[in-house]
Amino acid sequence: MENNNPNEIPKPNPRNTISLATAKEWAKEWRDDQASYNKYYQCRAFNIPKKDLVEVLAEDGVESIRAYIGVEKIEVKGKQTVFTEKLMIVGVNKLGKDMISSSDGLTLDDGKGSIFDFSDPCPDVCDGDSPLNGG
Repeated sequence: MENNNPNEIPKPNPRNTISLATAKEWAKEWRDDQASYNKYYQCRAFNIPKKDLVEVLAEDGVESIRAYIGVEKIEVKGKQTVFTEKLMIVGVNKLGKDMISSSDGLTLDDGKGSIFDFSDPCPDVCDGDSPLNGG
């Protein structure tokens, strides 16, 4: 349901959050494959909807945000492996610390932050006329 009150900050949408395990997997995939991955793929930027940024900034105690880069690797049976670049954003407190907490290193502790998945990579969501995109 659309929020029609422009003064009300939207609540975080679970569709835009991902698990710590998924975030760690994507970031590891980016780091492990960066040298060879970037030879074949040309991720240049990410488009981040305003609504998504507002959701992160609305978390209590957020002073800034930190973006992590990752790659989702999908094995398609009988086809080539598909890779999708991922931009993961977390709130950062006034001490410069990520506002996520995990006791086991695999899952986020209840109520201890969110990892937002902002994944509209360029290409395909690009501005062909932008000087930053070779336009």
